[in-house]
Amino acid sequence: MSALAGQTAIVTGAGRGIGRAVALALAREGAAVTLAARTRQEIAAVAAEIREGGGRALAVPTDVTQDTAVEALVDQTVAELGRVDLLVTAAGVAAFGPVSGSKPNDWDAMLAVNLRGAMVCARAVVPAMTRQRRGTIVNVASIAATRAIAGAAVYSATKAGIVAFSRVLAEEVRGDGVRVGVILAGATDTPLWDTIPNAPDRGRMLRPEDVARVVVLMAALSPRAALEEITLLPAGGIL
Repeated sequence: MSALAGQTAIVTGAGRGIGRAVALALAREGAAVTLAARTRQEIAAVAAEIREGGGRALAVPTDVTQDTAVEALVDQTVAELGRVDLLVTAAGVAAFGPVSGSKPNDWDAMLAVNLRGAMVCARAVVPAMTRQRRGTIVNVASIAATRAIAGAAVYSATKAGIVAFSRVLAEEVRGDGVRVGVILAGATDTPLWDTIPNAPDRGRMLRPEDVARVVVLMAALSPRAALEEITLLPAGGIL
């Protein structure tokens, strides 16, 4: 019996990077997966890969900065797959540079996707999970939430915010059978780094599959246990 057989998951940012790896890993463990991202072609390709492997997948183009789109994502998942057992918020954007050299408008996308978008997604699945008396929410944060990294002030603020949000939400829904966890991941080799100058050595970074294994671990624990916060770093530490 696969670890997540019979469960249904929603993964944001599922078209590439960590989200894609998480979606594939969950499907291998038997979960039906709703793939959410803005780029239709990317999630369609991941869905096809899951189906070719014998899994169930639903591709729903979604912009997590749009509240109505997030609500529709959850509604469609329940309508077509029957339930929501797991949410993984892996959608994220990043821009780096000193605060003095940036403009407030430059921060908006990170605040909207990394922080508000993840919060809205979590809020949207709580009613369904509460009705089931079962569910797991895993928010993908960053080691930047707890370590000072020059040039990452706003990105760090968004990730620290989702860590704080996860901690409080965990307390609010614990009595309803819903678990909330957050992963503080170190540098991970994803397309996010393609446009970032002077990136660390990508050969030393985590792989998306490393993060996906942690998500599976958190989701597959028995209902009597909750892994609420985990730091995952490259073997070499902070890069």
